[in-house]
Amino acid sequence: MKFYKDLYWSIISPKTLFRAWEIFKSDKRKKPDVALFERDIEKNIFDLYRDLKDETYKHGAYKGFWIHDPKLRRIHKATVRDRVLHHAMFSVLNKIYEPTFISDSYSCRINKGTHKGMKRVVGMIRAVSKNYTHPCYALKCDIRKFFDSIDHNILLKILGEKIKDEKVMNLLNEIIGSFETSRANLFEPKGVPIGNLTSQIFANIYMDKFDQFVKHVLKVKNYARYTDDFIVISDNVTYLEELLIPIRQFLKDELRIELHPNKVILRKYNQGIDFLGYVILPHHIKIRTKTKRKIPKKLRLNVSMYRSGDLSEISLKSSLVSYLGVLSHANAYDISRSIQNEFWFWMRE
Repeated sequence: MKFYKDLYWSIISPKTLFRAWEIFKSDKRKKPDVALFERDIEKNIFDLYRDLKDETYKHGAYKGFWIHDPKLRRIHKATVRDRVLHHAMFSVLNKIYEPTFISDSYSCRINKGTHKGMKRVVGMIRAVSKNYTHPCYALKCDIRKFFDSIDHNILLKILGEKIKDEKVMNLLNEIIGSFETSRANLFEPKGVPIGNLTSQIFANIYMDKFDQFVKHVLKVKNYARYTDDFIVISDNVTYLEELLIPIRQFLKDELRIELHPNKVILRKYNQGIDFLGYVILPHHIKIRTKTKRKIPKKLRLNVSMYRSGDLSEISLKSSLVSYLGVLSHANAYDISRSIQNEFWFWMRE
């Protein structure tokens, strides 16, 4: 295993912080808190730098709010100052950990994502079923309250296996310890906020322990994961049923998390495999019903925000292109045409 020392300067240098600021602000400049921070950007960045250099930095409080995505989620938003640091931290951690992740981990990674994850599973099903002519089954699982259940001590222990820079570990402890959920207690602090950029890579680093166990200990061939959703494809239903025993045990013992009892699904491939917003069927891919209903609602909301001046024309049209991109990976031509027609009708209202 490769160890990393003397990382602190690469995270806190003014050059890194200004670069992190440029990336962070790119699509947020109209936000009041971002605009306020930008008014005195040099002072704000150098103040942050001095606090980090002097090791007096303290993470600020979070602002919480609810979103539907499509289920109700509690998002916690850090201050602009803290989010700039998150971007700086992410840029360094990602270079360390990205090359070590398995190829079939698809969440929050360059050249990965939901579309590639779904297509990879389609390929697995096609291969195992010998082009849909033999039995094939999918075991799909979901971690119960994943982000709320990430154990701070375990996460820091995993990070400390590679990072041998005490100052960086202290800073990671400050960022990770800035947030706790109701699932935590005095001896087991838990939870990372969904709204943090760092939470995305923390989730991948945390679950990589599980990925490595599945691939190298259990020797599972056809496995894919996106954040806390994972799927295994096999032609042997008994094998998949028995696989749940070591999976549950590892998650409980090593990561202190558990499978969602209502989201462990084992079914034949021709019944339709629901994964990453798509329903995979033989020779056919459908959009999940919830996703299909969400797209017009979100676009209608974006049009309203554009009219009120809260969303730029570029962002509005980008959202349309993004949703059409989602649909383009399924057999959804009629839905795509309908959404485009509705969008332009709303724009003319």
